[in-house]
Amino acid sequence: MKFKCPTCEMQLKIEPEMAGKVVRCPGCSSKISIPVDVGGLPPPSGLPPPSGVQLPASGGDAWGRDGESSAPDEPVQQSFAQQQAAHQTERGGWEEKDPTNPNALLSFSIGFVTFLVIIGILYPFKAPHDTPAANYTAMQWVASLFFKHMLVSFTNTLFFTWAFSIIYLKWKKLRHQREALMLDVLPWELGGEINADNVGSFIDNLYKLPRRLRDSMMVNRMRKALELFEVKQSADDVKSMLSSQSDIDSMRIGGSYSLLKAFLWAIPILGFIGTVIGLSHAISGMNFSQMEDIKQITGTLGVVTGGLGTAFDATLLGLVFALSLNFPLNSMMKSEDDCLNDIDAYCNEVLLPRLNDGGTSPVGSLTGDSKSVMEVLVKAVANSQKEFLVDLNALSAKIKEQADNLDKRATAHQERVDAEFSRAVNRMREDFSAAVNDAIKQSTDYNRALASGIQSLNNVLKELGSQQIIIHQVKKKGWFSRNS
Repeated sequence: MKFKCPTCEMQLKIEPEMAGKVVRCPGCSSKISIPVDVGGLPPPSGLPPPSGVQLPASGGDAWGRDGESSAPDEPVQQSFAQQQAAHQTERGGWEEKDPTNPNALLSFSIGFVTFLVIIGILYPFKAPHDTPAANYTAMQWVASLFFKHMLVSFTNTLFFTWAFSIIYLKWKKLRHQREALMLDVLPWELGGEINADNVGSFIDNLYKLPRRLRDSMMVNRMRKALELFEVKQSADDVKSMLSSQSDIDSMRIGGSYSLLKAFLWAIPILGFIGTVIGLSHAISGMNFSQMEDIKQITGTLGVVTGGLGTAFDATLLGLVFALSLNFPLNSMMKSEDDCLNDIDAYCNEVLLPRLNDGGTSPVGSLTGDSKSVMEVLVKAVANSQKEFLVDLNALSAKIKEQADNLDKRATAHQERVDAEFSRAVNRMREDFSAAVNDAIKQSTDYNRALASGIQSLNNVLKELGSQQIIIHQVKKKGWFSRNS
């Protein structure tokens, strides 16, 4: 969805769901209402017309830069077309500032001034020394968190304000990047596709953008991509460059949170250190050896417990600071990641599809001797490829021949192995048959001998059975016989 700013006439581009919302123009910083119907955009009420308005004595130009006092007949703002004509198209890029890391000295200065303001506000509420903690008012209790552990609490507070100043400056840089996303950096009026003939016009359009909005990740990436396409005329090279640039921007954004993460780690640690120091002082004051009165002991215990409460206040302050810092930190990280994803999506969905490199070869864009040289090179490469294919076919034939020979050798070897195995099996079978036959023969001979022996035994027993054997019993004499 495209429309022009009614104040500076800059061509803008937004998503359709933004229709009806009020935003600031990235060119003149004036508030404009995004029209629902972009066919005819009336100037928003309360805004000055594009021309014919006199510049006040302390005014500035359309890009937000401070200007000198001018005569009443000088216009306050110029049309975007006039501003484009005023800019000279000079190639060579422009100085790129860090899109995510704020100035360290500026962030520390803002944080230090904020720290002094907080301490200055709380100092009048500092409770007197003889006031019991139970009688503190709400502001006195808050002030006691800062002034009872001055070194630790003041350091934590300075770290906290410094971290928030960094987040604030990063938010301003992010808003600048978001404003640049509204620019129509690739207007369709210059061509539906970007090719070798009109890429220069698109690059010139980028150089005519306001200086304040040139230095943004969106415009810088578009400029680098188009200038690379103008030189190499290769969409693949542009795609690789955009991918590398996206990784660089992502790592740069991730690295910009190193100091903030260090603060997020150090603040609660300092709170625990303050607690340990307070506990050490409280415990060192416990000396009951010289106290005989119970009231003195009770008073000492009251002082010790009060010291313990004061000690834990340092941890409380550190945890509150860490918790308060964690949510804005993660929110800013998500916002910057979303912005980077939007830029990547624009490059992949808008820029790359419109690039037309004329095919894979830029020969068609060459003329004269360059074209002849390129044609000769193409023919030489084609001949080299042809020779390579011929050699490759010959090599393939040799490899096939070697494979066939290898198959034949493997077949012959397998046949030899099968024959040797058959002979070994036959030999083993013959040996086994001979051994079995010998065993059978020996067993037969043994059985015959056994049968002959049994037959002989039967004959002897038969002869013995036909004879009578008389057995006489001889009487013995002894000491215990009856006939003695």
